[in-house]
Amino acid sequence: MAALPAAADVVVIGSGHNALVAATFLARAGLSVVVLEGAPVIGGATRTERPFPKVPDLQQSTGSYLLGLMPPELPAKLGVRMPTIRRDPHYFLPTTGERYLLFGSDREATRRQYVEFFSAADWAADEAMQAEIAMLREDLAETWLTEPLSLEGTADRFVRPSLQSAFVDLCRGSVGDYLDRFGFSSDLVTAMYAVTDGLSGLDGTIDSPGSGHNFLVHNMCRLPGSGGTWMVVRGGMGTVSRLIADEASMAGAVIATDARVARVTTTDGVTDGVALEDGRTVRARVVVAGCDPFTLRRLADLPAPLLERIEGWTHRGTTMKVNLALRDLPVFRCLPEDRGQHQATIHLLPQGGDVLEQVRLAYEDAKAGRLAEFPTIEWYIHTTIDPSLRDAAGHHSSALFVQWAPWDIAGSSWDAERDGYVEHLLSICDRFAPGTSDLVADTFALAPPDIERHFGIQRGHIHHVDNAVAFADRMPYVTGVDGLYAAGAGCHPAGSVIGAAGHNAAMRVLADLGLGHD
Repeated sequence: MAALPAAADVVVIGSGHNALVAATFLARAGLSVVVLEGAPVIGGATRTERPFPKVPDLQQSTGSYLLGLMPPELPAKLGVRMPTIRRDPHYFLPTTGERYLLFGSDREATRRQYVEFFSAADWAADEAMQAEIAMLREDLAETWLTEPLSLEGTADRFVRPSLQSAFVDLCRGSVGDYLDRFGFSSDLVTAMYAVTDGLSGLDGTIDSPGSGHNFLVHNMCRLPGSGGTWMVVRGGMGTVSRLIADEASMAGAVIATDARVARVTTTDGVTDGVALEDGRTVRARVVVAGCDPFTLRRLADLPAPLLERIEGWTHRGTTMKVNLALRDLPVFRCLPEDRGQHQATIHLLPQGGDVLEQVRLAYEDAKAGRLAEFPTIEWYIHTTIDPSLRDAAGHHSSALFVQWAPWDIAGSSWDAERDGYVEHLLSICDRFAPGTSDLVADTFALAPPDIERHFGIQRGHIHHVDNAVAFADRMPYVTGVDGLYAAGAGCHPAGSVIGAAGHNAAMRVLADLGLGHD
């Protein structure tokens, strides 16, 4: 059991990336900081693990798996160089026939594929959408490392006049309506963009209000060299947590694992520390909660207006992560030769018929507690671009990110259905790349309740709060309890590996303590 100081200026609950960012800046300001992590390892869902019993030396990013949305100003301010690797190509849309799209930095090659396999109208729509998103990405860059305004206030202050209406409509509306504006003629292409950006981690579908904001969030990739795309971190996502934790430790923060907080303690309504489940206590004048809002609700007596806001966030997790150990790379029907498709995000979508309607039906299945016959799948094989994760036998770490999966299965349970459903999901992969199932050496599957248990995220929601909730409507940094602050992914700007919430919460603490910040 780690020795803890009896008192500190600040206690940080949790050691996810946001919590570690907050700890770093607070410790650098000269405050004594103690980070309390309930799990045996740091990182929250930003970990590199060895989860495969049959392939024990293969490493895998079991939770978060790509770095895209961290503002480049943040690692610069932290003094951390993230070892990112650009995936080029970064999108692969296979079919069970001969058509495909393989997106990379070569836009002319993408144009030729659009025209050959889809239509010139789809290409024109893609060009127009990418141009508008790039302008919004530029306009909104400054907003992520500041406390949020209302949606209209954000538009008025940061967005160029010609796009203010489009921005508000996008954030309040659906990703389906937004994509329709550009005139995509292929349902398959529309579904690809809607699912991977608008619906990822969302309890909603193409027509759901707020899915447009989720789409915008997922297109805010500004890291150096990214070209607006999501990147792999060498060594897996645990590298992100480790590098930030190193900075926090060098600044003097104490980081303790196996130290689960049971309660935020107060005297006369003012925060005075925390009590741990094992009976230990740490006195502190400030507590910064890097956990999700539902965990914080359990740990602290929050004011009624904030409790009412939290109660309004009824969404449970809708995603399933199937981590895979592969003996070799799959071979795709539509593109058997290696053109870099294995390093991209591989989008598996229903084939034939009304694709968008099939996507909607998959969501309806999940909401009704049914296992969808064809949930949408994003497939990753990161060892193709980061061989440092591979074991001596050369296994590949891979994963299926499945949207949607029910929290509860009607008339059954995940313990009864998990293995069979993983087999079914792999059979979907077989339709695109025959023989994939035979390449699987081991699996580590996380349905929404498993995500809750494994990473300690209540409700198994990877974004803590649905990204349909935007800007000032998200969890506030200032909770209304004197000395208690929130710094998790439920805060502005959004859920993902961003770190902005940790930064912004720390800056607010420093300002409230009269210590100022740059």
